[in-house]
Amino acid sequence: MVVSANKLELLQIADAVAREKSIDRGIVIAAMEDAIAKAAKSRYGAETDVKAEINPKSGELRLSRHMLVSEVIENPSTQITVEDARRQNPAAQVGDTIADTLPPLEYGRIAAQSAKQVIVQKVRDAERDRQYQEFKDRIGEIVNGIVKRVEYGNVVAELGRGEAIIRRDEMLPREMMRNGDRVRAYVYDVRREVRGPQIFLSRTHPQFMAKLFAQEVPEIYDGIVEIRAVARDPGSRAKIAVISRDSSVDPVGACVGMRGSRVQAVVNELQGEKIDIIPWSPDVATFVVNALAPAEVAKVVLDEEKERISVVVPDQQLSLAIGRRGQNVRLASQLTGWDIDILTEQEESERRQAEFENRTKLFTDALNLDQVVGQLLASEGFASIEDLAFIEEKELASIEGFDDDTARELQERAREYLGRVETELDARRAELGVDEALREVPGMTTKIMVALGENDIKTMEDLAGCATDDLTGWSERKDGETTRHPGALDGFEMTREDAEGLIMQARVKAGWITEADLAQPAEAAAEAETTPAE
Repeated sequence: MVVSANKLELLQIADAVAREKSIDRGIVIAAMEDAIAKAAKSRYGAETDVKAEINPKSGELRLSRHMLVSEVIENPSTQITVEDARRQNPAAQVGDTIADTLPPLEYGRIAAQSAKQVIVQKVRDAERDRQYQEFKDRIGEIVNGIVKRVEYGNVVAELGRGEAIIRRDEMLPREMMRNGDRVRAYVYDVRREVRGPQIFLSRTHPQFMAKLFAQEVPEIYDGIVEIRAVARDPGSRAKIAVISRDSSVDPVGACVGMRGSRVQAVVNELQGEKIDIIPWSPDVATFVVNALAPAEVAKVVLDEEKERISVVVPDQQLSLAIGRRGQNVRLASQLTGWDIDILTEQEESERRQAEFENRTKLFTDALNLDQVVGQLLASEGFASIEDLAFIEEKELASIEGFDDDTARELQERAREYLGRVETELDARRAELGVDEALREVPGMTTKIMVALGENDIKTMEDLAGCATDDLTGWSERKDGETTRHPGALDGFEMTREDAEGLIMQARVKAGWITEADLAQPAEAAAEAETTPAE
């Protein structure tokens, strides 16, 4: 009767632990088997291969010693000769395993304590693995929890079957949490660590706001309205760009809700954070104008190569467009992914005037012209001496106040000037030690060769070994701010395709690749464009 009770008790313990820790009952029984086997080794020897098996239905415990059948015995604790093995099993062969049943053991205090530690550790590992498996697929979701404790500003929340942490910098400013408070947050990372899986939550993540809107706005949940971009200054202000897939549904109105009920629910969750909901547009200029709301925009000028946009606003709208401490323009920049320069109409006028004066000075100084003629050329849209030198003479003569002789004289002066500049540049190229062979690269000019030489690119191999970024530079976006890293050919208005063309032609000239190698990607691209989609 006593043995039967022990068997039943063993299974009851396994069931209780499995329920409490939300892990599989088989894992608990396997942990018990390992613990009993470890305790048995203290009796039969640490080198002995002892196995414990618990019947999951009856609770019957069976201890056995496993020995390997070998021709040469090196360790008597784990090996047995073929002759001895065949006394127990006549069919035993070398490499087989013979199991001897061991009698039940009376466990001492130390053995029992050791067994307990094994079970606790195995159960803890299983619980951690279950927790990791449960939450690793929930990254990007909103979870609800209860504040368990606050440690140095970091909040530890109970999520039912796991703990998560909200670090201080992931909390809203001036937000106070106390033990027992309910908290809603965004799961942005789940990691395996030595002390168990770490679940990281955030209330400042831009996607937290997007997910809150998805919970409050059925159209977003159903996919009719899509959130394209979110920018936040946590606890203060945010901008969210939305677009509707159904022309009959107003995306902004759907997010605002009746009398602002939907957006107000999100605002309340975010401790009063002001939210601007704006319509997303594929047109960059329109999108930037929308993003700068509530400020009115008079004009925009795009620089697509540098992903920079200049926005002109009325003088009285400047402070509204910039926002307190630059908040409005900063959020608009984060939302659109473009650097935004804010100018008043007066500043823009002054900048245009300065550009006009610079072009006028360029023509008057370089070509030894009267200021009136220089201003006339600048007002006609000529931006450089090259523009003037290579325009059709008839087109130049058609300008009011000019005739054929004037046009011819202007172009002669322009070409003479360009010749002097070319001579000076070539002298500078030779001084820098730039190889003359670089002229063979299609698209190469002396001015480009000087710029390359000043950046220590002096031979065909040097140019062939460059990456496109080395020539055009690159932009790096971090924490909402864009850092521009200059390239060797900054200021040449050279596109990435042009720069790549220079490099590839240099590789052909250097013998690294052939013209046929260049043609293959072009042919593949052309074929992809002409092949209809399946």
